[in-house]
Amino acid sequence: MDAFPLPRHAVPTPALLLDRAALMRNIAAMAAFAEAQGVELRPHAKTHKSAEIARRQIAAGAVGICCAKLAEAEALAEGGVGDIHLTSSVVAPGAIHRLAGLNRRIALSTVVDHPDNARALGAGIDGLTVFIDVDPGSHRTGVTSAAAAVELAQVIAATGTLKLGGVQFYCGSHQHIQSLAERRAAIVERTDYLRAVLDALRAAGFYVPIVTGAGTGTFAIDASLGVFTELQVGSYIFLDREYLDCELAGPRFEPALFVDATVVSANTPGMVTIDAGLKAFATDAGAPVVLGGAPAGSRYAFTGDEHGALFGDDLPGLGARVTLMPPHCDPTVNLYDRYQLLDGDNVVEAWPVTARGRST
Repeated sequence: MDAFPLPRHAVPTPALLLDRAALMRNIAAMAAFAEAQGVELRPHAKTHKSAEIARRQIAAGAVGICCAKLAEAEALAEGGVGDIHLTSSVVAPGAIHRLAGLNRRIALSTVVDHPDNARALGAGIDGLTVFIDVDPGSHRTGVTSAAAAVELAQVIAATGTLKLGGVQFYCGSHQHIQSLAERRAAIVERTDYLRAVLDALRAAGFYVPIVTGAGTGTFAIDASLGVFTELQVGSYIFLDREYLDCELAGPRFEPALFVDATVVSANTPGMVTIDAGLKAFATDAGAPVVLGGAPAGSRYAFTGDEHGALFGDDLPGLGARVTLMPPHCDPTVNLYDRYQLLDGDNVVEAWPVTARGRST
């Protein structure tokens, strides 16, 4: 067991480091924004997968959290989180049985986007709250028209066992549109469509108490349009290179998540090798950014499972420490067992990544 505090340079690498003060400032800033806008906050735990962080978000004012997968929700419930919304459908019979067990233990809701799934949930679980997942145009999940939403609401009502909690609408493909003006125009257009779906449901006699969705790239726009009652923001607690590339609106958040690595080979002019490669960073969003330990302008490249390369001038020598920013925080976190909590230049605590690998 580690003895804390531990000097940052003594932590074995690659290490997932979390600036505790920056994290708490980000949590507080989003909570204050939601309160000022009169909307509820339900942060998405697929970003951090941590019961420690989820409990702090709830303590700061969040009504609960979101999870992407049932196993994530089970892990965080075991960690003391008592109000969870599942943002992906639960379809397999075995998973529905697990969902029923979790529904007996915590305040739980999930989404549906198909009448057959609603019937299966209604037959297997009494008293479950469900949300109609509405496709924003990406065709990943969700009903694809207002008429389909009404039909699904009718099936939910006919089960006699399910409760319609509201509608979920997540414009995932819009979150990283870099131009704020272009992102806003796209969200305004999609919100007009969402209004049409809500109008159809209400005209058919259905009460829609909660409209949940949004994300770190669009939450301020979504709040200003007055349709969402609940924000499912996730990456704001950490930020990453993808979001720093965007022109964001609303409160300012700060990077809080980093990976420290060590130079393990320095034999080629203009290049050194570090011990953080494909197993240390998600690769879907390009290369990480060099933040410290090497000159400005140094460039990272993946060179293998265990290794990466830094290119540039006056690079650090053998054994030197380098700090990098993940390009995409969510899947990077899922590569690590724990966060090392930073307070200045010391690691003062370690938090487990509670739901790491919980993908079922």
